[in-house]
Amino acid sequence: MSQSLKVPTMAECMAEGRQPEILFWVGSAGSYDDRAKKITRAFVKILNKANVDFAVLGTEESCTGDVAKRAGNEFLFQMQAMTNIEILNAYEVKRIVTACPHSYNTLKNEYPQLGGNYQVQHHTQFIEELINDGKLEVGNTAFKGKRVTFHDPCYLGRANEVYEAPRTLLRRLGVDLVEMKRHKRTALCCGAGGAQMFKEPEKGDKDVNVLRTEDALKTKPDVIATGCPYCNTMMTDGVKAKEQENNIQVFDVVELIANAENL
Repeated sequence: MSQSLKVPTMAECMAEGRQPEILFWVGSAGSYDDRAKKITRAFVKILNKANVDFAVLGTEESCTGDVAKRAGNEFLFQMQAMTNIEILNAYEVKRIVTACPHSYNTLKNEYPQLGGNYQVQHHTQFIEELINDGKLEVGNTAFKGKRVTFHDPCYLGRANEVYEAPRTLLRRLGVDLVEMKRHKRTALCCGAGGAQMFKEPEKGDKDVNVLRTEDALKTKPDVIATGCPYCNTMMTDGVKAKEQENNIQVFDVVELIANAENL
């Protein structure tokens, strides 16, 4: 994190005797992947700008167990989940916001049966709320008027029916939002979900991320936007595979917002 960003931890808040309103769940990608760290920084920039009372777990945050569960290791998933739930409950966390749809889906839909009950939001939902409540104003960005297509992350879209929040934010930025033929409920997976991110693809005539990138390229975009660090990696790799990296940029929605004039 850069010096100018304020990122308090839950332990620091507890030492000061205060309970932050929001826990920002950073997620493994947002913590360790160099590209995804930029998404984390962009979101923190917005949280700071809107004066949101938030904290992170820092070194106390562990993987949600999503990948273990998708790969079929239920035992490892439950070990990971129980460790996290004990920490979250000890801090009496009520509300969690995350920039990772995999963490979002797991915390929201799978932790309750293990005793972890929280209000969980994707960062695009939370930012939309900040704007609607007048806590955040989004001015012009360098992307105004650019052709942008949005790739729906599986765990945000089809799994949790969150389609409008990211699109509402993109429209607020004044971009020319062009939809792929396969979008929202019919969107094609980028190829990283279900623990596929961490293995080589099966034999076939084309990688899924290249196929999905071809869907995006048909819209003739300047920018491919998404709301998931995994999707970001897969679409970026797809753009490189098509040798279009000099013409097309891949960004998380929050990065486009953090680029606004007044932020």
